Amino acid sequence: MTEASLDLASLLCSRLCHDMMSPVGALANGLELLADEKDPDMRKRCFELLEQSARMASDKLRFFRLAFGAGSVGSGEPVPVSEAQALVAGLTGSTQRITVNWVLSGETLPLAAVKTLLNFALIGTQALVRGGTLDIGAEQHEHGTEIVVRAAAERIAFDPDVGRALDGTLPSAELTSRTAPAAMTHALAASIGGHVQYMKTGDALLLGAELPAA
Repeated sequence: MTEASLDLASLLCSRLCHDMMSPVGALANGLELLADEKDPDMRKRCFELLEQSARMASDKLRFFRLAFGAGSVGSGEPVPVSEAQALVAGLTGSTQRITVNWVLSGETLPLAAVKTLLNFALIGTQALVRGGTLDIGAEQHEHGTEIVVRAAAERIAFDPDVGRALDGTLPSAELTSRTAPAAMTHALAASIGGHVQYMKTGDALLLGAELPAA
């Protein structure tokens, strides 16, 4: 393993820890409140908050396990698209401000395509700071898989360094936990002979990938 890949792995771990801090911290705070609370109604409310935080933590872990986790992208069984849909629903479920629409051509996708799709969804969700629409499409053909994710809203927040990480022009020394998922997506596509691209307008962020068949 090269120094660059070690740095990327470390940054992905940092990103995971950062995103898990909120629901895990809420669990700890809820348990502290519950230990001192005697009122039945307040205890009920504490249990509801604990359940919500536990579900959020579980959803995030499941998402990051497939989006960032190890696995052979050139072989293995295809992944059901229903699993990807469930993971994206968990990612966006903490807010009611994002509407997700799907256009899929089949019931399964190669692992590399699913990992790319999930990371695109993560980047698109980050761009929708005030809510909006996330359109996700994937189509398989004899030459491979095409993926398109479009985040649309009145305001799109897109870090230019995320774009540079996506197209492979961001130096490894400048990578951060925020740009690491984009860098991983670029490296994943390049490793199998594919490529990713993006385009930002005033009210939309378009992410695309072409991945060859295994």
